[in-house]
Amino acid sequence: MTQYNFDEIIDRRGTDSVKWSKKHLREYFGDEDVLPLWIADMDFRVAQPIVEALTTRAQHGVFGYGYKSDEFLQAAVNWQRRRNGWEIAKEWILFTPGVIPALNVIVETFSRPGDSVIIQCPVYYPFANIITDSGRRVADNPLIHTDGKYEMNFADLERLARDSRTKLMFLCSPHNPVGRVWTAEELQRVGEICGQNDVLVVSDEIHSDLIYPPHRHIPFGKIAEDCQANAIVCTSPSKTFNLAGLHISDIIVPNDKVRTELAHRLTAVDGDPGSFGSVAQIAAYNGGEEWLAQLISYLEENLDFIEGFLKERMPRVTMTRPQATYLAWLDFSDYGLTERELQQLMRRKAKVALDDGYIFGAGGEPFQRINFACPRSTLREALERIQNALEDIR
Repeated sequence: MTQYNFDEIIDRRGTDSVKWSKKHLREYFGDEDVLPLWIADMDFRVAQPIVEALTTRAQHGVFGYGYKSDEFLQAAVNWQRRRNGWEIAKEWILFTPGVIPALNVIVETFSRPGDSVIIQCPVYYPFANIITDSGRRVADNPLIHTDGKYEMNFADLERLARDSRTKLMFLCSPHNPVGRVWTAEELQRVGEICGQNDVLVVSDEIHSDLIYPPHRHIPFGKIAEDCQANAIVCTSPSKTFNLAGLHISDIIVPNDKVRTELAHRLTAVDGDPGSFGSVAQIAAYNGGEEWLAQLISYLEENLDFIEGFLKERMPRVTMTRPQATYLAWLDFSDYGLTERELQQLMRRKAKVALDDGYIFGAGGEPFQRINFACPRSTLREALERIQNALEDIR
């Protein structure tokens, strides 16, 4: 068994990394010297089978157009069966170069300007941008935050779904940034409400492989036949295996009519994986589980470290332990800072680059999202910087 070293510090500067580039840190945070734990990619070397497969492909020396080979599709089919017990057909899979391009095309295909799309704030902020940039309206179904736990407001969801102009729901499963893994009962209720009101459910499941025991991810399309017929499920190996730069996503559409309509509109987007993306997905899904198991164990230890650090050294900062993802949602509300004050404290005084909670929508204002998919020494330095910055606040 290969033993992976997630404590290894890998210098990512000079590699066109958005997360670490001085240009992007200056542009987004006003300071190129902040410590970056923001955008959702990992600072870990990928699984060795992926490296070997990409090296072999590079040595071939010819990089023409690629396509969705049977091996590429079967790897995704086998992954869903093995990890989630969901039997899907190869024919259900459409390719897009990322989930965001898919969401853009889905909105344009299944709604018209002035229609509404349901989201559940605080949530992954590009959702709202996609909706409003296309001339649609955000129908916010805010999550209920009680005693540190986030839950869905089904009464409000039903109210929004009944509106005849509501055409779609963006379901974040598991949820980013709050880290919830939705239960079968919760997903069933979403399916019933949306199905009864002809609201198409678009389930973003890009973080679905990063689940901490005893929680289990349930694909929305697996809940029931009627849910499957009313679902577009967005998956990708990019978060799981740190492959975001290769632009791969598998959009699973069981309904023939919905899939045909979406496939027609996707002709405007690159509909086939590139040579390296195809090779990477096959290698990841067929040979990456050993690496993934070790990764999840390391991430759990990082969560333990954060919890211990907060309890001992920053007790006024709270975190509800995420059930999934490598993103922690830190609550600074006890300090009574405005969103601008909290932002400036992180950037100017602590000199860390985190994602400001307010960008995720209503309810996110007193929070910061920290990406803990990094060596523990990096995580420790970031938390110590935050602790030092908070010392003068009473």
